[in-house]
Amino acid sequence: MKDNAPQSANIGKFQDKLVTADGQTRASVSLNNPQTLWFNTGTLCNIECVNCYIDSSPTNDALVYITADEVRDYLDQIEDRTWQVHEIGFTGGEPFMNPEMIDMTRACLERGYEVLILTNAMQPMMRRRVQDGLVELQRDFGDKLTLRISVDHYRPELHDEERGKGSFAKTLTGMEWLRDHGFNMAVAGRTVWGDSDADSRVGYGTFFAEHGFKIDAQNPGQTVLFPEMDETVEVPEITTACWGILNKSPDAVMCASARMVVKRKGADRPAVLACTLLPYAPEFEMGNTLAEAEADVHLNHPHCAKFCVLGGASCSG
Repeated sequence: MKDNAPQSANIGKFQDKLVTADGQTRASVSLNNPQTLWFNTGTLCNIECVNCYIDSSPTNDALVYITADEVRDYLDQIEDRTWQVHEIGFTGGEPFMNPEMIDMTRACLERGYEVLILTNAMQPMMRRRVQDGLVELQRDFGDKLTLRISVDHYRPELHDEERGKGSFAKTLTGMEWLRDHGFNMAVAGRTVWGDSDADSRVGYGTFFAEHGFKIDAQNPGQTVLFPEMDETVEVPEITTACWGILNKSPDAVMCASARMVVKRKGADRPAVLACTLLPYAPEFEMGNTLAEAEADVHLNHPHCAKFCVLGGASCSG
C-alpha cells in the first residue's frame, strides 16, 4: 500500500518516532480537543482514481465494511470518555457501497451528532434504497447531515482525468438530486493541476452558480481544496522548534482533534488510527479503543509535514 512505499526522497528521515534524522526532538501532538471521530466504511469503491491516497477500488478490501453495531460501540465510548465530539465523519472507499451506511448514519444522528459523509455521489448513492434512506434522514434530521462531494476539478475533462471518462457527468447528476431534495452539500477538490487557490475558488464558484448549488466557494469548510500527497517529494521533518518558527500551534493539526476507526481484513474488531490519511501505516494504529487512542501522536511521516503542518489541511469542515 502507498503508506509503506519507499520514501526515496526522504532517505534517512522519519525512522525514529522520537528523534529526527539530525538528532532533534520530533514534534508530537496531544489529543486535547476531540471534535471529530471518523469511520472508514471500507476501501471498496465503484471507481478507481489515479491518485487515490487509500488505493480504493472495486477490488481493494484491505479495509472491510464496518457495521452499525461497531459504530454504536464507539459512540458509547465517546460518552464513556466524555470526549466533546460534535461531528462524526464517514469516508471510504465509497461509503454508500457499505450496505449499512444509512443505519450507521441514523445511529449517529439519533445521538445528536452532526454527520459528514464523503462521497462521489455516483451510482452507489443513487440506488433507490439508498435514496429512500437519505430522504428519510433529511426529513428527520435536516441540517445535521452534510454530504461532501468529490469534485476534483470544476472542469469536467480534468475531473475525468482522475476518475475516469464520464465520471463528472455522473457526479453532477448525483449533486443535482441532492440539491433538489434540499441536502446540505460541500465539495472536496484537488490541487494537482497547479491552479492558485484564488483561481480554483473562482472556478468552483462559477460551477456552483451555474447549477444552483448552495455551496460557498470562498469558504474553506464548504469548498475544501486538498494539497497533493506525493511521497516522492522531499519534505522537512517537524521538530518541536518548528511550532515557533512556523508560528503554528500543535492544536491546529488534525490529530489534536480527530481520530479514525477502521476495520482491517481478517481482524476481529476495529482499530483506532491517529490520522485519516495514514490507514496502512502500522505506527499510527493506536489500539482498539478510544481510551488507547488518547496517546500523543509523533509526527513521523512525510504526510504529517507536507499535508498537515505545512499544507494546513484538515479533513473536517
